[in-house]
Amino acid sequence: MTDPVAYCREMAQRAKQASRTLASLSGDLKNAWLRAGARTLRAHVTEILAANAVDMEQAEQGGASRANLDRLKLTAERIESMAAGMEEIAALPDPVGEIIEGSRRPNGLEVSRVRVPLGVVFFVYESRPNVTVDAAAICVKSGNAVILRGGREALHSSLLLVNLLNDQAREIGLPSDAVQLVDQTDRELVGHFLRLADQIDVAIPRGGEGLIRRVVAEATMPVIKHYHGNCHLFVDASADLPRAIEIIENAKCQRPGVCNALESLLVHESIAQDWLPRLAQNLGAHGVELRGCPRTCEIVASAVPATTEDYATEFLDLILSVRVVTGVDEAMEHIAQFSSGHTDAVLATDSRVIRRFVAGVDSAAVMVNASTRFNDGGELGLGAEIGISTDKFHARGPCGVRELTTYKFVCVGDGQIRT
Repeated sequence: MTDPVAYCREMAQRAKQASRTLASLSGDLKNAWLRAGARTLRAHVTEILAANAVDMEQAEQGGASRANLDRLKLTAERIESMAAGMEEIAALPDPVGEIIEGSRRPNGLEVSRVRVPLGVVFFVYESRPNVTVDAAAICVKSGNAVILRGGREALHSSLLLVNLLNDQAREIGLPSDAVQLVDQTDRELVGHFLRLADQIDVAIPRGGEGLIRRVVAEATMPVIKHYHGNCHLFVDASADLPRAIEIIENAKCQRPGVCNALESLLVHESIAQDWLPRLAQNLGAHGVELRGCPRTCEIVASAVPATTEDYATEFLDLILSVRVVTGVDEAMEHIAQFSSGHTDAVLATDSRVIRRFVAGVDSAAVMVNASTRFNDGGELGLGAEIGISTDKFHARGPCGVRELTTYKFVCVGDGQIRT
């Protein structure tokens, strides 16, 4: 690569051309590629794991954190999940061409609002090679070309995955540049891509807050993003307390390094004295450190005092901030102050508390008597997601195939003129 600016512009131009072809492809052709992609992933598990092992070894030698290694690691089960995700996306209705609404004007003009692709997606993400496949699948299904800029830690894994998918694209008849991976690790390339608003229609960053803030600051095109996932859960006095422990264990411990993992727990004061020690014992068995308010520290001897910074932190680790509150109103005040607007949950059987929480908490997803881990495209029926947005425009929550479309008006007449 002698000229990084030319490298980025040429890739973007190829993506733009591919997007014009993709926009008019049949759903059957796109689905054929998705199913073929799933088959090729299953057929090349050994090669994928070998490439991933190279990435893992380099990341470990570079001192990557436990959370980052978990994101980077592929297993046979995770590869199967990637393949199944492609098949689930293939089974979804094709959003392109959907008539959202239509009407007939008094002059006879037929007006329809029709769903169309966004065009070219520049997707910047960190060390999660499974996201490479998810993003490619979602973008192609929704008729978009995608430029993938993954973390250098996952380069060997992502290169192999994209090459496998592109082999299938050529056989099926998809544009060869529908899915492109930036194979250079120079961080300055991101800035060059972000200045190409004439070729790239939307940027989607997925990763740490620093990466996302950089993309937002430098992008000349719209950005779909969330900064971080400081997810809260309020346990009301009316909650099913044994089940609450199971839900909290799942939300915090299943995969602590992901954005929908629980980070902050709020407990009604009337149940704290008896129930918090039981919860602490269960979480302690998983190695969870509790950082609590003064009341929490009185009740749980192993808890350490929490700071204001702790309550604002996305730990991405086996650490949980805890606060005892007087009720749902104080819980919502805490959430309004510290939540990132990603996922917040309430455990309660009192319908008045549930209604108050659902109406008063302004987050992309609100969970009632369920783990925060369900804020995920696959779990919510989207097939998969390219990311979770905490914005209110253009999309909010998990972004699946429909969220990667916009619409245009199609007006059909028989000679009408405006008077």
